[in-house]
Amino acid sequence: MKTSFKKIIAYILRTEARLVLSKYKPKIVAITGSVGKTSTKDAVYAILSKVTYVRKSEKSFNSEIGLPLTILGCPNGWNNPLTWLLNIWKGLWLLIWPHKYPTWLVLEVGISKPGDMARVTTWLKTDVVIITAIGETPAHIEFFSSRKHLIEEKSQLIKTLKLDGLLVLNVDDESVLEMKEKTKNRIVTYGFNEGADILGSGDSISYGASGEPEGIIFRVDENGTSFPVVIEGVFSRNHVYASLAALALSSGLNFNMLDVANALKNYDVPPGRMRLLKGINETLIIDDTYNSSPFACESALRTLGEVRASGRKIAILGDMLELGRHTLSAHKNIGMLAKHVLTGVNDKLIVVGQRAKGIKEGAMEDHPAVADLGMKEENILEFLDSIEAANFIKTFTEKGDVILVKGSQGMRMERIVAALLLDQKNKNKLIVRQDAEWLKKK
Repeated sequence: MKTSFKKIIAYILRTEARLVLSKYKPKIVAITGSVGKTSTKDAVYAILSKVTYVRKSEKSFNSEIGLPLTILGCPNGWNNPLTWLLNIWKGLWLLIWPHKYPTWLVLEVGISKPGDMARVTTWLKTDVVIITAIGETPAHIEFFSSRKHLIEEKSQLIKTLKLDGLLVLNVDDESVLEMKEKTKNRIVTYGFNEGADILGSGDSISYGASGEPEGIIFRVDENGTSFPVVIEGVFSRNHVYASLAALALSSGLNFNMLDVANALKNYDVPPGRMRLLKGINETLIIDDTYNSSPFACESALRTLGEVRASGRKIAILGDMLELGRHTLSAHKNIGMLAKHVLTGVNDKLIVVGQRAKGIKEGAMEDHPAVADLGMKEENILEFLDSIEAANFIKTFTEKGDVILVKGSQGMRMERIVAALLLDQKNKNKLIVRQDAEWLKKK
């Protein structure tokens, strides 16, 4: 019954969304990829919101039903039939009565199984498509026959471009760059590799007067012009890539690039995406708990390795889900990277979940032929779930610790961040999945 109700609701909302788009004719930016969709969406929103009325996908509204909800400006109804009926009514009201509607929509388009993107292409028409990155072992690959199959599915979003539309591609991801052959649309590329239209370089962590990390800084070259970009309160190259993608879009739309760079300085990075938070006992938390994949986890670990810390470095890593046959190898690879990041005598690796045992295996593995010794077992702690880990971590931290917390959404690693967070009054704003429906879930 629930499945039938959901299908009916999805069909009605999708129909209303198509009619709303036809009536109000907003310009649409659609973003897909396996890594960095949400950060890119927020960077693009930060830029467009300075010049026009714009709406973006909220939270994880990137699915077959999430896209219509964003277009209609409606909330997720969860399991409340009344809210879904009110959403339908709001869609009708948009069609019946003239409203002030956004000039631009910034839509995050995700897929989880074959056919998802194909259904989107039947009704969505876009002005800009941005493809971020795929990675060697992408999220959701469990449901596809191969990596090539998943890439093909994501690339179908290009079909939604209008004839005068703009395609923005990450030049550093070979699989993404190859997508340029799929269209005759105008293309702008971004990345760190030579040949990128928007070329990034020199990215590094910025530090305050007290020596505490504050954010990231990097340089951008475009058409012979070079300028710095500073982003406060976040870490990792993922946010650099998100900013480069937004700058590529801006270049394609002929925006003033220095104004764009200023708009990115304090852009609203959502919770759980490499945000820097103050923790109890004078610790720093790198909160990357929104989700996880091998590519994203590697990036987060490398960032932890680069940060200057007065105390220990602690990586708390949960299971990476939906990897299918790649599960064991992907987790072991993360473990092998972790041992090269956590090189301090007192640095700790904490693994959470059944699959994360593979991270421990990889971290402890010795390779005598290349003088590569594994981590000592006493520096690795194991927990069954995030609740158990959260209860432990509250009494484990020490002054000066820098703590990375990451894992797939289903592992609920934000519970660990909640246990460590200093500013408990603003927990709902600072940490992902704090609304009532999520808190009810186990």
